Amino acid sequence: MSTLMDQARNRFPRIAEAAVERARLTVVPRTASRRAATMPFMALVSLLLIGGVAGLLFFNTSMQQASFTATALEDRAEQLEAQRQGLQMELDDLRNPQRVALQAKRMGMVPAASPAFIRLGDGRVLGTPTPATTADSLRVTPLPTRKPKALDLKPVITRAKPGTVQGADGAAADSGRAAAGTKKPRDRQQGETDR
Repeated sequence: MSTLMDQARNRFPRIAEAAVERARLTVVPRTASRRAATMPFMALVSLLLIGGVAGLLFFNTSMQQASFTATALEDRAEQLEAQRQGLQMELDDLRNPQRVALQAKRMGMVPAASPAFIRLGDGRVLGTPTPATTADSLRVTPLPTRKPKALDLKPVITRAKPGTVQGADGAAADSGRAAAGTKKPRDRQQGETDR
């Protein structure tokens, strides 16, 4: 057994020395191949970043331009709608029967009193045509409205005696005192207005 122990002791230092030899670290200089591999990656990331920012700026600019165009078109549509409504009101005013009748009257036209009709099938005249005269014309403009008699009241005027002023409650007050809200006596105010 002692021989086995001796053999093991002799063996272990050799194995330990071999392990220590293998475990020693040494500094290895960098190679150019590693640096060359990171440069394309950095360039690709930079290009993607610059392209993304440029794309966002272009997208934002185009969206703002589209917004400005839409706003301008909406303003133009509102202007055209207002113009259309104005023209429609003018057309309605020109088509107003009252206006057409007044213009026809100014031209000397009068409505027919008893019109006659022609039947197209046989050419026969239905009714007795009579020429229109100004005496037969209809009133085109309305008559002025009269004021009701209930509204035609005569004003009631009451005169106060000199030297007295009637207050809001109807009681007589001394004219020597100042009127409410003024600093001058009532006589002085009346004297100034008479001048």
